[in-house]
Amino acid sequence: MIVATDLRKRFKKVVAVDGVSFEAKAGEIFGLLGPNGAGKTTTLRMIASSLTPDTGMAVIAGHDVAKAPDEVRRRIGVVTASIGVYGRLTARENLRYFARLYGLSGDDIEKRIQELIEYFEMKEYADRRAEPFSTGMKQKLAIARAIVHDPPVIIFDEPTSGLDVLASRIVVEFMRRARSEGKCVLLSTHHLWEAEKLCDRAAIIHEGRVKALATVQEIKEGTKCPDLEEAFLKLVNVNSSAADKKWPTTVRRRE
Repeated sequence: MIVATDLRKRFKKVVAVDGVSFEAKAGEIFGLLGPNGAGKTTTLRMIASSLTPDTGMAVIAGHDVAKAPDEVRRRIGVVTASIGVYGRLTARENLRYFARLYGLSGDDIEKRIQELIEYFEMKEYADRRAEPFSTGMKQKLAIARAIVHDPPVIIFDEPTSGLDVLASRIVVEFMRRARSEGKCVLLSTHHLWEAEKLCDRAAIIHEGRVKALATVQEIKEGTKCPDLEEAFLKLVNVNSSAADKKWPTTVRRRE
C-alpha cells in the first residue's frame, strides 16, 4: 500500500531525510520510529503529497505521489498531534464539512457520518458544538474526520503526544481495529514503548537515515536487547558500517 524509495529532502544546509526507503502493507501497523528531529514528519509529508522530495519517489495504493497527488489524497487519512477540530461546528457538522471536501454528496454523506458517530460512540454529543469537548472527545472526532472517506491508508504522526491515558487509549484501539479491517496503518512516533506494543514491522530512523528495517522482534533479537528502546539506543551509537552489516534491508545507505 505504501512504497517509499530513496526519499531525500534538504532544507537549506540541513538534510532532513537522506535516502529513506520502506514498504508498508495492508493489514499491518508499520512504525516510523525515532527521536524528534529524526526526519519522520518530513518523510510523512512527502508520502502524503504535501511536500515534494528532492529525489526519490513514493507510491500510495498504486498511485505515484508526484504524478497523481489528488488520487493519493483520496486514499489516505492523516491524524496528527494537532487535533484542530472546528470548535464552532458540531461534531456532525465537522464530519459533513470534510466529507464534502472529499467529494461525498447526498445520502452518502449522512450515511457515512452516522456510521462514524456510532463507530466512535459519539451519539451523546454528535450535535453539540465541539469547542467544549474533552480531549478524548476531540480526538475521536479528529480520527473520524480523517477517515470520513474510508481511505485504505491511515497515517498517524505522533498521535498521542500531549494526550492523557484515556485519550491515548482511543487512538491505540482505533489503530488496532483499522489493522484488523485490512487497512494499512503508518505510525510515526518517538514513543518506542508504544510502538513495541503496536507495530508489526518498523523502520528506525536517526538523522534522516534508516538504521534498521525489520519486525519489532527481529530488531530486538538483532541487537540482543530486551526492548525496542534499548535496541534503538544501541543502533544509533554503532558506526555506519556495522549497522549496514547487521541490518540487511531494502535500503543501502549512501554516505
